[in-house]
Amino acid sequence: MNIALWIVTGLLAVMYLTAGLMKTFTPKEKLSTSLPWTEDYSAGTVRFIGIVELLGALGLVLPWLTGVAPILTPLAASGLVIVQVLAIIVHIRRHEARALPFNVLLLVLALFVAIVRLIQLGAVA
Repeated sequence: MNIALWIVTGLLAVMYLTAGLMKTFTPKEKLSTSLPWTEDYSAGTVRFIGIVELLGALGLVLPWLTGVAPILTPLAASGLVIVQVLAIIVHIRRHEARALPFNVLLLVLALFVAIVRLIQLGAVA
């Protein structure tokens, strides 16, 4: 189970690290071709989302791996669940149904990491 959990965690971290770097450092004008939803938001908001994703990616791995404040790992995963809930709402409002399965998958995987890590900490019985 631990190997599967680390695989899921690693995949999520890579996905969010990649997305976060792109949204943080790519000009909004270039993002709008691949991410049309960015047209509805300011450059600052898109950059903020990218920073949240970067921090979430780091929070998924580093606290648990180092043993320093491991509670931050399930909290980071929970934060990424919230990011996906908000992303799903945006895509529903924009009638972008094709994006929804990927968002739901990321949500479920982040929720899996959050719950299992909380159980491992003994925070959930």
